[in-house]
Amino acid sequence: MKTRTIGRTDLEVTEISFGAAALGGLYRACPRDQAMETLQAAWDNGIRYFDVAPWYGFGLGERRVGDFLRDQREDSYVLSTKVGRLMRPVPSDKVPNYGYVDPLPFDADYDYSYDGIMRSVEFSYARLGLNRIDILYVHDIGGYTHGKALNERYLGQLLGSGLKALEELKSSGAIKAYGLGVNEVPVCLDVMHAADIDCILLAGRYTLLDRSAVAELLPLCEKKGTSLVVGGVFNSGILATGPVPGAHFDYLPATPDVLAKVGAMEEIARKHGVPLAQPALQFPLRSPCVASVLIGTAKAASLDRNMQLVEPRLPDSFYAEFEGLTLVASPLGDEAVRV
Repeated sequence: MKTRTIGRTDLEVTEISFGAAALGGLYRACPRDQAMETLQAAWDNGIRYFDVAPWYGFGLGERRVGDFLRDQREDSYVLSTKVGRLMRPVPSDKVPNYGYVDPLPFDADYDYSYDGIMRSVEFSYARLGLNRIDILYVHDIGGYTHGKALNERYLGQLLGSGLKALEELKSSGAIKAYGLGVNEVPVCLDVMHAADIDCILLAGRYTLLDRSAVAELLPLCEKKGTSLVVGGVFNSGILATGPVPGAHFDYLPATPDVLAKVGAMEEIARKHGVPLAQPALQFPLRSPCVASVLIGTAKAASLDRNMQLVEPRLPDSFYAEFEGLTLVASPLGDEAVRV
């Protein structure tokens, strides 16, 4: 599989990468054997960049990814995980419901400070059972997750001391790159105006449907040499399933307007003889700012099906018909959009 470079570093990642949220039991249980089978399918399809986070199953995702990668040649893959949440053990009957089924018995405390980031990295090493992490993303900082008032505190932690921790880790060679892992554009702009970062894992905001990143973030990434790793290319599933009953967009049931836009997009794709999921998956790779497109699933068959959409590449001219159907996310209010 082709590779692209992360920012101005020497780190190369495969154009398609694997996101491990579903392996932590996101929305439905994922037995260990199924998780290992899915990771093997990703490997067999040529994926060599794997992304995980402490949040995924409250440590379960890291354990499973680490178990799989421990059997691979040490220099044959790239691994990213995230900082910003510290896992705290709780009684089994006190495990919170954040959408993960059968997670490990922990809850999360937010901490974007120097000490919090350093502790998070040490905990991740232990859960992964690996001695190397290539990329660290600051996870879910921003008003989208925290709301305006609380995020001012957390952003103060990050800018005040957290970025220093990340820079020390990179300077020492412990990591090769760092950035943000978020679902919104505004916090990316806030951090990039204050500091240089290597990469952003941006979910759902640079897709065939949602172009929130186009106006300001992409030009700034190009200017500063910051790479995007694009997650959520199907916008919570609707660009894969089409506007079917129960289709979701941005983690919520799709509105009539979104259903109509996606219905029209589906007709365009059908006219050209391809499933809508194919241009949805390929769209971000047209930008030189994009290093990789992240796909996540807990089923080997789904992984194989998605990989069949990577080739053949659709011509740039194919996308012109979709332009009038795109949208930009509404401005964030003072309250958290998603916790």
